[in-house]
Amino acid sequence: MAEKYGNDSISQLKGADRVRKRPGVIFGSDGLEGCEHAVFEILSNAIDEAREGYGDTITLTAFEDGSIEVQDYGRGCPLDWNPNEKRFNWELVFCELYAGGKYQNEEGENYEFSLGLNGLGSCATQYSSDYMDVTVRRDGKKYSLHFRKGVPQGKPGEELTVEPTDRKQTGTTIRFKPDIEVFTDVNIPEEYFHDVLRRQAVVNAGVRFVLRYERGGQFETTQYLYENGIKDYVAEIAGEGALTAPVFIQTERRGKDRADKKEYKVKLSAAFCFSNKVSLIEYYHNSSWLEHGGAPDKAARSGFVSAVDDQIKKAGKYQRNESKIMFQDIADCLILVTNCFSTQTSYENQTKKSITNRFIQEAMTAFFKENLEIYFTENRLEAERVLDQILINKRSREQAERARQTMKKKLTGTMDLSNRVQKFVDCRSKDAGRRELYIVEGDSALGACKQSRDSEFQGIMPVRGKILNCLKSDYSRIFASDVITDLLKVLGCGVEVKDKHIKDISPFDMANLRWNKVIICSDADVDGYQIRTLIITMIYRLIPTLIQEGLVYIAETPLYEITSKGKTWFAYTDEEKNQVLEELNGAKCTIQRSKGLGENDPEMMWLTTMCPETRRLIRVMPEDAQHTSEMFDLLLGDNLQGRKDFIAQEGGYYLEFADLS
Repeated sequence: MAEKYGNDSISQLKGADRVRKRPGVIFGSDGLEGCEHAVFEILSNAIDEAREGYGDTITLTAFEDGSIEVQDYGRGCPLDWNPNEKRFNWELVFCELYAGGKYQNEEGENYEFSLGLNGLGSCATQYSSDYMDVTVRRDGKKYSLHFRKGVPQGKPGEELTVEPTDRKQTGTTIRFKPDIEVFTDVNIPEEYFHDVLRRQAVVNAGVRFVLRYERGGQFETTQYLYENGIKDYVAEIAGEGALTAPVFIQTERRGKDRADKKEYKVKLSAAFCFSNKVSLIEYYHNSSWLEHGGAPDKAARSGFVSAVDDQIKKAGKYQRNESKIMFQDIADCLILVTNCFSTQTSYENQTKKSITNRFIQEAMTAFFKENLEIYFTENRLEAERVLDQILINKRSREQAERARQTMKKKLTGTMDLSNRVQKFVDCRSKDAGRRELYIVEGDSALGACKQSRDSEFQGIMPVRGKILNCLKSDYSRIFASDVITDLLKVLGCGVEVKDKHIKDISPFDMANLRWNKVIICSDADVDGYQIRTLIITMIYRLIPTLIQEGLVYIAETPLYEITSKGKTWFAYTDEEKNQVLEELNGAKCTIQRSKGLGENDPEMMWLTTMCPETRRLIRVMPEDAQHTSEMFDLLLGDNLQGRKDFIAQEGGYYLEFADLS
């Protein structure tokens, strides 16, 4: 029985424990993503300085020991005595949450448009670090601070050291090391630094971002600079042969989210062009990449659909009784990057991946409508090409939808425009003896595999979520599933089923199989294993000959990436990881836990999962499929008593994997 719950049971986290014991509250995660966000909090302070016009270069150094240094050439963070707060500013900035110099931005003080407004970042990152060293140069003085595990170093009253320096030297340098006691993973991959600095260079025109990455005692330097910001970025993405040239638009608006709220200012800018070769949509607000969009995404959808639909109607391009376009039809040929700033911002959370401001959404919607009308009016030839391409996208989408909805005997039909499967990626080779089909888990895995594959002979088919349990379902339900019929259509060989309810389905013909190997590729987690089992069960029930002929495989994906002295090992089990570590004999190494197929870089995916010479494939044998289907039926079927008996007998073997917290 639990101890008595009384008045003395309530406690309060104080000081560094507010972050160190609950990092996920501040950073959104206590894992690698949270650790990465802690880095971004320090970087964002340097960005805010540069955006205000103080310093045009920011340098981030990633050291081999896992520490990180961010250096800017701004005014330098004030650390001396604050007469208003009756405390030193260094205490407020680095030891107090909800303290900073960005709360008065609406009055035009210090920072008008700031990436960080909550006063959490510097303090939270300091609290979550093994150590942090701060050096500030301003007013002809050099200020130094040292923290260890959230505690300032030095005698009370002597924590801040001050010495004279050249007045021309200004800026802030912060070196810190994320604490493994706070985050479950602190091994930030190199790709993260490149990605975040490139994105910040895109949305901060004219600011140079320098990455110094230490490897083998030497520093590799990469610079990112976009003189014209998002316009140059859109041009880079579009490349040669786009339908239109990049266009840059901007404006400023004032408004409020609610009648009783204060007015605030928003600065809107966007760059866009149209292409039939590549598409991309990205939203940024106060330099933060809005991965989940929010208000800007809603505005873009509404504004673009309204403006384009109006132009199509004016041009008389809709056929009689034809339905209106959808945003997806536009997005398929659109490259759009928005870069907006506001003095007041409502983020969904501290990680700043989505904003919810009503006024910003309304202002951006009107902004897109007005500027697109001007663009289409002033660029008639380009407008004609764009409208025609959008209508092609629309009609192709509708044809594909009709084909899926009315599919009966077309499981073996030709994979052409009128009969295509959504998101299926074919290969170039027509030789069925060479072709390999990877059935992957979700859109993120689709993207990773698409970049990694050999497009000559490897095709990709994504599965949207968990498919129907074909072992329990009747045929009418099975063939009503778009996911299953799409898979069967891609395979091309029909089904080995004889039933009055599906007499219209094409019968099995091995000669029509389009693939030499059918490879199931899912994440190495519980959901991935279940999806794998469901796919095998589907094949076992509908096309068992594929298993009998040994054409169905499972792709093993590594659990760990181990790097030491410039060499990399992949471990597929904990035993293999331990073996590699034993062979390294105590040598310094980094261990990266796989987070899923969608997180793997293309080179890793090719080496571990897709290259015929280095990948690991497990062939599914008839007895494997039979056993899998029996276990699936036992654990997820209608035999409740059988499931209870199995858990009672075998459950003890799986206790170590159970979440009992």
